[in-house]
Amino acid sequence: MLALIMAGGQGSRLRMGEKPLVTVCGRPMLSYAIEAFESAGHEVIVVASYRTPFTKNWCRARGIPLYSAEGLGYVEDIQAAAEDLVEAGAPFFTSVSDLPCLAPDIITSIEAAWRRAGTPACSTWVPRDLCEEHGCRTQYTEEVDGTPACPAGINILTADGLDAPQEELRLLLHDRRLAFNINTRAELALVQDHLHRRGTTP
Repeated sequence: MLALIMAGGQGSRLRMGEKPLVTVCGRPMLSYAIEAFESAGHEVIVVASYRTPFTKNWCRARGIPLYSAEGLGYVEDIQAAAEDLVEAGAPFFTSVSDLPCLAPDIITSIEAAWRRAGTPACSTWVPRDLCEEHGCRTQYTEEVDGTPACPAGINILTADGLDAPQEELRLLLHDRRLAFNINTRAELALVQDHLHRRGTTP
């Protein structure tokens, strides 16, 4: 399945240059997402924009497939990339680029749950309490399976009728690795400390 890694935003809250290239334990955040999806057996294309020219150069230098979106917005860039890259009716992953603790087993479990559900789409969520436990901000919350939850930033969509909401599985994942979504310098420091303590740095 194709995986679109969204890397077209400025990362204005982080204020450290282009967000996908901000380093976590010596590696760009974007590299963690790419490695996780490739290790899970998926074809990766990075979706960048005019807002992230250095990210484009980083991808080109490493031979990483790249799609140049117009940078009109997260949803708009997904729709444009899917229209150009994905066959009609085919499923595909979308993922934010700032999930440095993402791992292949998480991706595999998401795909398996989505296939069991048989819905066109799947959104993933993390319990709000789990995010707060690790000191991560929770700006957006919805109730999923009776639990206040935050979006994990990984979704599955079907490339057909993306201009309207698709029936979806709302998958609640009690996995602390997904609590680390990097939007501020404080969150960056938290995830680096977490990875150092676990001994999972490169």
